[in-house]
Amino acid sequence: MKQVTRLFAAAPLLVFVLSAQTLQQAEALWKARRWRDAYNALTQLIDKHPDNADYKERLGRLLLDHNQPEDANTAFNEALEIKKDHAGALLGLALIAADEFNGGAADLARKALASDPKLVEAQELMARLALEDNNNTKAISEANKALSMDPNSVQAKAILATIDWLADKKETQWDPHAAKGYETAGHFFTLNRRYEEAIQYYRRAIAMDPQLYSARSQLGINLMRLGNSDEAYQQLKTCFDNEWRDHATNNSLMLIESYKKFVTFKTDRTILVLDKKEAELLRPYFEAEMERAIATYEKKYKMKLDHPVQVEAYPDHADFAVRTLGMPGLGALGVTFGYSVAMDSPSGRKPGEFHWASTMWHELSHVFTLTMTNHRVPRWFTEGLAVHEETAVSPEWGDRLGPDEIAAIKDHKLLPVAELDRGFIHPKRPEQVVISYFQAGRICDFINQKWGWDTLLAMLHDFGNDDDTPTVIRKELKMEPEEFDKQFLAALEAQTKRVVDNFDEWKKGMKQIAEMSKTKDYGAVIKEGTAIRDLYPDYVEEHSVYELLAAAYKEKGDKPAATAELERYLKIGGRNPATIMTLDKYLEEAGRKKEAAEALDRLNYIYPMDSELHQRLGALWFDQGNAAGAIREFHAVAAHNPVDPAQAHYDLARAYHLNHQDEQAKDELLAALETAPGYRQAQKLLLELSESGTQHDTVKK
Repeated sequence: MKQVTRLFAAAPLLVFVLSAQTLQQAEALWKARRWRDAYNALTQLIDKHPDNADYKERLGRLLLDHNQPEDANTAFNEALEIKKDHAGALLGLALIAADEFNGGAADLARKALASDPKLVEAQELMARLALEDNNNTKAISEANKALSMDPNSVQAKAILATIDWLADKKETQWDPHAAKGYETAGHFFTLNRRYEEAIQYYRRAIAMDPQLYSARSQLGINLMRLGNSDEAYQQLKTCFDNEWRDHATNNSLMLIESYKKFVTFKTDRTILVLDKKEAELLRPYFEAEMERAIATYEKKYKMKLDHPVQVEAYPDHADFAVRTLGMPGLGALGVTFGYSVAMDSPSGRKPGEFHWASTMWHELSHVFTLTMTNHRVPRWFTEGLAVHEETAVSPEWGDRLGPDEIAAIKDHKLLPVAELDRGFIHPKRPEQVVISYFQAGRICDFINQKWGWDTLLAMLHDFGNDDDTPTVIRKELKMEPEEFDKQFLAALEAQTKRVVDNFDEWKKGMKQIAEMSKTKDYGAVIKEGTAIRDLYPDYVEEHSVYELLAAAYKEKGDKPAATAELERYLKIGGRNPATIMTLDKYLEEAGRKKEAAEALDRLNYIYPMDSELHQRLGALWFDQGNAAGAIREFHAVAAHNPVDPAQAHYDLARAYHLNHQDEQAKDELLAALETAPGYRQAQKLLLELSESGTQHDTVKK
């Protein structure tokens, strides 16, 4: 068996090598934490007995215990090639799937139990998976089955104890009094976003077993999530120095070390952390939106936050991804930990694929819902409210109805509301997480429309009292969850019927239009595009019908019609910067400068990294007398490595002068002249401002 491993293959040849190894000797070395010796012993056994499935299964478990799931997966599958119903190998695959929050983990655990009904670890895993789905009743049942197999099962006791602890019970008869048990409790408190309590359980775990580096690593990661970077680094470095070097530990260490590249800005209510290279550009936009969102949510949720909210924006998506490690069902763009939000910077994404302001509002809503409920709100409800808030602030901000959601509605694949958390935690297929976000958001839209915002708030308070989803629905909506599902699905299907029924026809038409565009048959593009456009109006992704129609109308010389299509595109939520810039150009040419400025301003919430955007918008707002807007945009030009720094400072000076901030204007003019001493326009304006200031001083005297 050829095995490539990071931890073991990189090790120097050990002086002590056992001869005539036995599995018992390998297990003893493993138990003694002599990992490399154990690895060598197992590989020697496999070399001598290549058809022994047990040896390969044990090697797989050793690799899995040392954070090498890819190599472990290979070993387990090789064991299953020898013995297709090998219980240990099936369990190993189930554990890998569970660690990845893969929906197939339970099926693999059941197969392991079918092969070996006394395999207690597989039964413990069934209990863990049930609790991860927030199915307490099933988790209790599965844990009790494990205890019937082994009355001393630490994991079964930990599951039962965690159910009590999550319900805020101080005492429980199931306290496992074991490091691994407290580590399990920490895992579930982390999943429930109760990070402070998770930290307490991880501390208890390493107090009992300082060498339990899996728990120590999670302690460090949770400390990092809550902003305690110094201790987080110490804990993670201890793991690294003791050869616990999984992706989460290594990447978290590198992320903390990268913090020196960031700068922090503080106000009374906000803490903003930005990369130094883009901080001056992004700060005005981010701070303004943070303040606006917090003020809005304090009114909507009828509560005041007791300390500032921190937002971190990462220009390197890999850095942001580290913040979400081990957290299933979280958004790919942002994540919230208590009062801290981490998200991609606009520069960390392809222009047009990321609406940073929508992401910020989504995540900041979590700060309020988690705080209101003391982190008791179920995943589906906090995510549903967050999705609802995206379009509440602006109709075009939220995500549109996508092909995956259309297929789920058509094929009746949406989950019952009482089981919707499962779609976030253990998705059966990759697209189910995205579909669950959509469904949760539409459920909150439906409740808001039918029962009102106060009902959503009442549900939030109920969840804060630890009521579960069925109980809350019965209490606030006065019906059984099954009846709610029936009413919601009927409303959703009625709302989406035209799109769902005509989706195949729309796809066929789009394919034809794309071919017509290539052959420059613009008349046919307009005829077919107009016919199918409203069959699926939400589609504003790449090569949308709006863009194809606009291009066709332009080629036919009908600029007003082209403009109208691009306006539809923008209103529905189109985000392609090049397309929006084209719309701005058409609107300016038509003399519609107010609408042109509004179109460009929307780009600031999508991709504010484009100097041309800021230059054009600044000029439009200056001409319209919007001094504050012109200042912001010309400041962005000056802050973003301008091609002509003197012009950038001069434009900013003109905007300050328009806003009667002549001292700031003089500073910018001096900056312009420092770059270009012979700049006549800057010299002239500086002279005018200096003379005006002198006359003003004379009048005062």
